[in-house]
Amino acid sequence: MLKKMLLTLIALLIAVPGSFAATYQLDPAHTQIHFTIPHLMVFKVRGNFNDFTGTVEADPAAQTLSGAQATIQMTSIDTRNQKRDDHLRSPDFFEVAKYPEMTFASKSVSGNSNDITVVGDLTIKGITKEVTLKGAFLGAATDPWGNQRAGFEATGQINRKDFGLTWNKALETGGVVVGEDVEIGLEVEAVLQK
Repeated sequence: MLKKMLLTLIALLIAVPGSFAATYQLDPAHTQIHFTIPHLMVFKVRGNFNDFTGTVEADPAAQTLSGAQATIQMTSIDTRNQKRDDHLRSPDFFEVAKYPEMTFASKSVSGNSNDITVVGDLTIKGITKEVTLKGAFLGAATDPWGNQRAGFEATGQINRKDFGLTWNKALETGGVVVGEDVEIGLEVEAVLQK
């Protein structure tokens, strides 16, 4: 009798769409991965990474995630200034010829709705550090072409020196050219994989 009840319960859960996490592929045309860092102690430089792939394991019914991973091509850094972008790609910073990719892989996820915490490993220049992202599940919808989509956002902060990004110059008036703390932001739209 108990076995029959368990089988019935499992069958019902399988029949309910969205009851389990499914894999969603990041949509690069509708996803932004960006950062902000202090410059000259009086300004903030903002930049994006424009070439990346990744997936999230999401459960729209529970409004939560169970995992996330991404690979970012470092040559795609874009701060709207070619000279600065070339410097960021150089050995002074990301050394993209030797370290062409930055990766993130989640280790744990907790919370749901507008209070989700993702803890994962971020690797930059071959150095891996644990980072924490705070975010929200923004919702799910079916687009006009029948694709199921889900939206997420997250923010976090890292110290660039933890990843070997140590280049700087002192200012005559005190302070330095580039700050240490980097704010990370993600706005993600992802498509359910069939």
